[in-house]
Amino acid sequence: MSTERIPIIDVSPLDGWNEVACRHVADELCEAACTVGFFYVRNHGVSRVQLDEVFSAARNFFAAPEEKKRSVAISPFHRGWLEIGATKMAGSAASDVKESFVWGLDIPPDDPDFLAGGRLLAPNQWPLFLPEMRAQLMAYFQSTQLCGQRLLRAFATGLGVRSDYFLTHVDKPVSRGALIYYPPRSSEPDVAEFGAAPHSDFGTLTLLAQDEVGGLQVKDKSGVWIDADPIEGTFVVNVGDLLARWSNGRFESTPHRVVNPLGQERYSVAMFVDPNWDSVVEPVTLAGECAKHKPVGCVDYIMDRYDEAFAYRNKEEPPDGGAEELNRAH
Repeated sequence: MSTERIPIIDVSPLDGWNEVACRHVADELCEAACTVGFFYVRNHGVSRVQLDEVFSAARNFFAAPEEKKRSVAISPFHRGWLEIGATKMAGSAASDVKESFVWGLDIPPDDPDFLAGGRLLAPNQWPLFLPEMRAQLMAYFQSTQLCGQRLLRAFATGLGVRSDYFLTHVDKPVSRGALIYYPPRSSEPDVAEFGAAPHSDFGTLTLLAQDEVGGLQVKDKSGVWIDADPIEGTFVVNVGDLLARWSNGRFESTPHRVVNPLGQERYSVAMFVDPNWDSVVEPVTLAGECAKHKPVGCVDYIMDRYDEAFAYRNKEEPPDGGAEELNRAH
């Protein structure tokens, strides 16, 4: 697999939903998901202005002194700043060499789903030293969420099930965004040292905006790591484990990693698109076919994967929820 063999798909027909054009795109997406698990999308509907804003926000945030970033350190509800060493992929020998800032749907502290706890919905933590960041990141969240939902509708169409099969509950999605900073390396990396160690993503779809530096690598079926170079005007999209399960194993959730560039900083912005917390992931089965997996709750699956990957979650029992724990975290 090389960048040339990772499909580049024009998804503009999905915006108007012309039946013939959309069917063609749906077939292309399903072919890519079944064979590679990765693809590029162009004409995705997210403006260059929005992309420039979020990358500017990332550079400004990560350049701030540690004491300022620590004012929005990761909450017990997975919102805020993750320092270097806070993320360690399952099976990896070392922590990832990266910083992240995580945000999600912007909900108030009195939101009933937050107060109920355990639903991946929580108030965001916004840095006071960058007051414009909230509006910029929430606009991006909405645009990329809509893009992801169009892709999921097309996947359902390509699989021959009702178009909202993956979108029955999306009025309050547990999707998350992440600004990510990879510091430069000064020499060849240790064999066990990565910006992001080999892993597959947890949820349904990941939409990744890359800067021009590169560093993302995808593992092909022969076990070779191939560069997934940045392509101007595109997102790199990959299938997550939850969507692979939802597709009854038709779609590939492909391992990938990030090698920090030599002498260069790298920034990326990931949007992890998921449905509502209470969505039940029941595999797509066609006539005469058996499900390869039992139904599972969206929130249960993702929370289990969080507990494997993030060091801060293993320091103490995660809270059951509510405003009291949030107040203590601040």
